[in-house]
Amino acid sequence: MSIALTCGNLTKKYGQTYALCNLDLQLEENVIYGLLGRNGAGKTTLLNTIAGGISPNCGSIEVRGKKLGKGELPENFCFVRENSKHFGGGRIIEVLKFAANFHPNWDWTFALELLKTFRLDPDKKIRQLSRGTESLVGNIVGLASRAPLTLFDEPVLGLDVLMREQFYKALLEDCADHPRTIVLSTHLIDEIAPVAERVYIIEAGSILLHDEMDHIRVAVHLIRGNSEAVASFTAGKRVLHRESYGHGTLAAIYEKLNDGDRQLAREMNISIEPLSLQPFFSYLIRGGH
Repeated sequence: MSIALTCGNLTKKYGQTYALCNLDLQLEENVIYGLLGRNGAGKTTLLNTIAGGISPNCGSIEVRGKKLGKGELPENFCFVRENSKHFGGGRIIEVLKFAANFHPNWDWTFALELLKTFRLDPDKKIRQLSRGTESLVGNIVGLASRAPLTLFDEPVLGLDVLMREQFYKALLEDCADHPRTIVLSTHLIDEIAPVAERVYIIEAGSILLHDEMDHIRVAVHLIRGNSEAVASFTAGKRVLHRESYGHGTLAAIYEKLNDGDRQLAREMNISIEPLSLQPFFSYLIRGGH
C-alpha cells in the first residue's frame, strides 16, 4: 500500500475557534476519496492547508513521504478551488495555457476534448461566465492536469444535473486509464456515492468517520418496530438516530447485519429497511442517539 498523503494531528485556530482540531487523515495512491461535511465543517480549510495556502498551528503534512515545511506546496499536485477567479479579463484558452505550464502531466488533447464535452467556447472571457461554467473551467484544469494528487473543492457547484453527470463520467473514465489520488470535497453524499471509493466525513474540524463507500452502503439501515423490541435489537449497535411514534420506535443504525441479525429481527417482528445516504449523513453529523 503506497501512501499519497498523510496529515497528522493537524490543528488550525482562528482566535478561540478551531477550524481544524487534531485531524488525522491518510490517502492511498490511486484512490478516489469523498471529503464530506456541511458548510463550515473544515473541508476548505483542510484542502487549503494541504495546498500550502494556510499554515497550521501544529501538526504535519507528508506527501509521498516528504514532510512539507511551512507554506510549502506539494510537488506535482493540482488544487481546484471553489471560488477561483481565473483572470477575469482573460479567455478560457488563456487560463488553460497558464495552467499547463504548472502541470508536467498536462494533456492538451484531453483538455480540448473536455471543452467540447462541456460545450465551452475557448475564446470566451472568464468574467462573462456563470458560476457553474466557471466551475467547469476549473474542473477541466483538474482533469487535464493528470496530477498524481488532485483536490477538488465543491467541483459541481452551480452545475445542472447533466453537467454534473458529465463531469463525474469524465473523471471516472480518465482515472481508469490514468490512476491517481483524487479528493472530491462536497456535501452531496448521494451524488458522489457512485464515484468515491472511500469517504472521510468531517465535522467541527475533526474526522467523524472514515470508511469505504461499499461498506457504508451495506451498513446503514432503518429499523422499525415495537419500542421494546427495537431497544433490545439495537443494544450494542451504533444507533445514529432514534424517534418514537405511538407504541413504536424508528432507529437508524450503522452496522453490517448478518443472517442471524435478520432472522432475529423477523422473530421480533422488526422491519429492516435500506436507509439512503443523505439521511445517514445528516444523522451522523447531528450525532443523534
